Amino acid sequence: MYLWYMIFEDQLQTEPDVPTCANAGVGAMPVLARLASLVDGVVARVASDCDLTPVQARMLCILERGPWRMAELAHALGAEKAALTGLVDRAERRGLVRRAAVPGDRRALHVVLTEDGARSAAAFRAAADGALERLLEPLTDAEHAAFDRAMAVVVESQRVPGRGGPASSPA
Repeated sequence: MYLWYMIFEDQLQTEPDVPTCANAGVGAMPVLARLASLVDGVVARVASDCDLTPVQARMLCILERGPWRMAELAHALGAEKAALTGLVDRAERRGLVRRAAVPGDRRALHVVLTEDGARSAAAFRAAADGALERLLEPLTDAEHAAFDRAMAVVVESQRVPGRGGPASSPA
């Protein structure tokens, strides 16, 4: 997302006023790209502080919901299955996840959080929540509430029933 921010950065206002889609004279892309860049930066810093990569942190947070098949997890992370195998191998060596047989399917495997993985996911989530909340400190209480409501609508419109992931991820 940082690339998108760089592409559209020149379209955002540089005055001290907060840029919005309406007053920047552009569509939502530059503002959303900048917000995504800020969030990506926070996630990368917090993941590093927790001795994780951003993709490891994402994987652990996804696995907090329960076991996932390798193909589902690859799709949810936007990774090729071969790349996910390496990611799971490294996380498994660190004791963060384990592979488990899928009942009724001898060929399939679930990826499951270990206790250490659950602790790492919880620590990452708590630190990320705090750091992301600090991004919103400039907002008034009313603006914060409006932002929360608006983002909830956007996120909910993209959910798939059953998993709670993006509309493009498998149910």
